[in-house]
Amino acid sequence: MRINKKKFIYLISPNKIYSNFYQDLKQVFKTNKISFFQMRLKKYSYKKKLLIGKKIKKICKINSVKFIVNDDPILAKNLNADGCHLGQKDINIKEARKIIGNKIIGITCHNSIKLAKSAIKNNASYIAFGAFFASKTKKPLFKSNIKTLNKAKQLTNIPIVAIGGINSNNYKKLLLNNADFLAISGYIWNNKEYKPIKAIESLK
Repeated sequence: MRINKKKFIYLISPNKIYSNFYQDLKQVFKTNKISFFQMRLKKYSYKKKLLIGKKIKKICKINSVKFIVNDDPILAKNLNADGCHLGQKDINIKEARKIIGNKIIGITCHNSIKLAKSAIKNNASYIAFGAFFASKTKKPLFKSNIKTLNKAKQLTNIPIVAIGGINSNNYKKLLLNNADFLAISGYIWNNKEYKPIKAIESLK
C-alpha cells in the first residue's frame, strides 16, 4: 500500500447518514487530503448499508479514495469495496481473506504491540492504534501513546493508522511520530464550529 504524505486522512463515516451527507462527502474529497473512507454504521440494517455503501463507493471511486467497510467482509465483498477493517472481536483475518481475497484488511491493535505483531504475521494491510485522545464518537476502552507508534514503526513497513479524538490542535504530533494516516470522524462530522469542508481544511 502506497503512503501519500499529502493524503494523510483516513475518514470514518458519521454514525448517522444525514440529508446533506453525500454532498458534504463530495466536497470533502475534493480537498485531496483523504486516502481512505470507512463506512462504519452500527445501527443500520444490512439492506440499508448495502444501499448507502453503493452511493458512497461511487463517490470514492470518482475521487480515488479507497472505500473500506467496517467489521463485515461479506458486506465488503458484496459492495466490491477496496477492503474491510476488523476489530479484535470481529472475524479473524484468515477467515476474512477467504471472503475478500487480496483486498485491503486493516486491524485494530488498540495499544498493544503484541496484537500488532500478530496482525503483521497474518499479512494485515495496515494496523491501527488508539485511542490517542479523548473522543465523543466512541468511548475509548484503550489508551495509546506515541511510544506505541514508535515501537510499531520499528517492527514493520506496513502503514500505521492512529485513531481517537484527533483534531486540528493535536494531529501534527501524531504525523511527526510515525503515524502514516489519521483516522478521524467526530472532528469532521460533529464539529460545532466548522462544517465538514472547513474542518478538513483546518488539517493542513
